[in-house]
Amino acid sequence: MTAPRTLVSPAALARPRGRAVYWTVFTGVVLLFALAFLFPVYWMATGAMKSPDEVTRTPPTLVPEQWHLGGYADAWELMRLPTHLWNTVVQAAGAWLLQLVLCTAAAYALSRLRPAFGKVVLGGILATLMVPAQALVVPKYLTVADLPLIHTSLLNDPLGIWLPAVANAFNLYLLKRFFDRMPRDVLEAAEIDGAGRLRVLWSIVLPLSRPVLGVVSIFALVAVWQDFLWPLMVFSDTDEQPISVALVQLSQNIPLTVLVAAMVIASIPMVALFLVFQRHIIAGIGAGGTKG
Repeated sequence: MTAPRTLVSPAALARPRGRAVYWTVFTGVVLLFALAFLFPVYWMATGAMKSPDEVTRTPPTLVPEQWHLGGYADAWELMRLPTHLWNTVVQAAGAWLLQLVLCTAAAYALSRLRPAFGKVVLGGILATLMVPAQALVVPKYLTVADLPLIHTSLLNDPLGIWLPAVANAFNLYLLKRFFDRMPRDVLEAAEIDGAGRLRVLWSIVLPLSRPVLGVVSIFALVAVWQDFLWPLMVFSDTDEQPISVALVQLSQNIPLTVLVAAMVIASIPMVALFLVFQRHIIAGIGAGGTKG
């Protein structure tokens, strides 16, 4: 078998000078990328610890002259972050759970049950990806404001966030492609042993799908957590607004350092989520390479 070609040949790496140049360049590139990604985080975190005059100074200071930690405590109280963070958790968790259940069921049905006109249904679902999200805002709002058949308003209700989030064509397609690539002999062996469709889904498909389910979960949670326009339209009640809307609505007459501190606190849950589940995210990125 032919060895894979790389930018640096094995013969060059075998020489001391070649190894030194390689590791110098590699270390420099890694440090540059780390600096590019971590410096904005550092700038935001330290900006909340500066005085109001220092944070707007030109040229800016790289390190705070005096460390003011009270900005985080002020942001926690003045902007009522516990209430709005809890609202965001409720909205994101409900949308994630419903999306995971319904998208997984729909993807499994389209992939393994192969219903009549399944390809037509899948084509219609994928066609929605061509429609700009902004074009759907008004129809969604009219639907949520007066739900068809039962004529109930879902405004100022978490269901107004949950139900539109369920219909996610991208995540459904991602799950279907993963199910299509599952080893067929494993599923057929379970069916020969007498397992029904639901049993195969619960005992075989879902355990094997943990990487892609992790990726879909991250997409679903981040989409709700960072969304601004739709929650702004759904929640006119300030007490029910998520953190993304509250940061804008309550930023009037708030010192800039307090607002920056609030943004830092609001970003912590998503950063922590990524750090905890990064192994599953990386495994899910390569999940499409599973051979059937």
